[in-house]
Amino acid sequence: MAAEPNLIRVLDHAAIRDAVEAHDRYLNGKPGGRRASLAYVDLSNCALQSANLAEADLTGARLNAALLSGAILDRATLYGADLRDADLRGASLIKADLRGACLRGANLTMANLSGCDLREGRTALQEMNGGFRLLKHEKKAGELDYAVLHGANLSGAQMAGTCARAADFGDATLVGASLDGAKLSKANLDGADMSGASIDGADMAGVSMRGAVMVGVNTSGANLNEVDLSNVLKSPPSTVYVDDKPLYQVVTEHEDYCKTYGAEGALAKLGDIDFRPLKQMRGRVLSGLNAPKAIFFGMNLEGVQMQGADLRGADFRGAKMRGADLRGARLMDAQFIRADLSEVKLGPLPIAEGRVVRADLTRANMRFADLRRANLQNARFIEADMTHARLDGADLRGAEMEVLAAT
Repeated sequence: MAAEPNLIRVLDHAAIRDAVEAHDRYLNGKPGGRRASLAYVDLSNCALQSANLAEADLTGARLNAALLSGAILDRATLYGADLRDADLRGASLIKADLRGACLRGANLTMANLSGCDLREGRTALQEMNGGFRLLKHEKKAGELDYAVLHGANLSGAQMAGTCARAADFGDATLVGASLDGAKLSKANLDGADMSGASIDGADMAGVSMRGAVMVGVNTSGANLNEVDLSNVLKSPPSTVYVDDKPLYQVVTEHEDYCKTYGAEGALAKLGDIDFRPLKQMRGRVLSGLNAPKAIFFGMNLEGVQMQGADLRGADFRGAKMRGADLRGARLMDAQFIRADLSEVKLGPLPIAEGRVVRADLTRANMRFADLRRANLQNARFIEADMTHARLDGADLRGAEMEVLAAT
C-alpha cells in the first residue's frame, strides 16, 4: 500500500514574512497585495504576534506552539489546523472557521472567538494529480481539551460536538453558543456567562460552574452528573414584591425620599433583591440605598446616583455603569466582572466640613472591568481582583491597593 502523501509544506522565514506583509497590503487595498494562502504550511513555533491574518487561508496549517498573541484571524480559514499549545492570548478569531481544528492545550485567554465554528469537519488532502480525496473518513470535532479560554468571548460560537475536556472557560462569554453534544467533562466554567446557550446532549460530568450565568438555558438534555452549580444565576422572576409592594414602587419611593431630602417617600431596605425585572435604572437618584447582595447583573445603570449606598456583595457583572456616582459606597465583595465602569465616580464622599467617606471595594472582583477615566481617588481596593481591568486615564491618586493587576 502506498504511503499517504504528506502535503505539509515548509517555507523559510523570508517567505512567511513576505506572505504576511503581502496579505496586510491585500487587506488595506494597497498595490502588490495578495491574500495569504498558507494551507498545509508548517508554521509551528512561528512568531506571529499581532499579525493581521484576517481572511487568510490556513487550512490544515501546522501552527502548534506558534506565538499568535494579539493576532487578527477574523474570518480566517483554519479548517483542520493544528493549534496545539499555541499562544492565542488576546487574539481575534471572529467568525473563524475552526472546524476540525485541534486547540489542545492552547492559551486563548481574553481571545475573541465570537461566531467561530468549532464543529466537526473532515480533512481533505490533495493528491499528486491535483484532485482531492478524504484522508480520514471519520468526522473529527474541534478539540479544545485542556485549552485555556479564561475570559474569552465565544458568543454565538458553533461548538456542537466539540471536545473540551478539562478546558478552562472561567469568566468566558458563551452567550448563545451551541454546545449540543459537546464533551466538557471536568471543564471549568466558573463565572462563565452561558445565557441562551444550547447544551442538549452535552457531557458536563464533573464540570465546575460556580457562579455561572445560566439564564434561558435548558439543562434537561445534558449530563450534569456531579456538576457544581453553587451560586448559579438563573432567569430573573417576572415581578418582585417587597413587603407586598412591587419593587418599582419601593425604588420610586426611595428616589422621592432622596430628591425631597426626606419630605416625601421612604428609605428602602432591599438586601438580596433581584433588580433585573426593572430592566434598567439609568440616571436614577438612589443615594444611601441599602441593598447588600442585591443582583444588578447586566442592567443599564449609567449615571445612577448611589452615593453612600450599602452594596456589599452585590452582583454588578456585565452592568453598564458609565458615569455612575458611587462615592463613599460600601462595595466590599461586590462582583464587577466585565462591568462598564468608565468615568464612574468612586472618590471620597464629603459628609461634613473636613470629613469624607471613602468608597470601599475590599475584596471586590473587578476582572475584565472597564475603569477608563474613572475617578478612583482614595478608594480602597484591598485584596480586590483587578486582573485584566482597563485603567487607562483613571485617577488613582491616594487609592489604597496592595497589587494592581491590570494586563
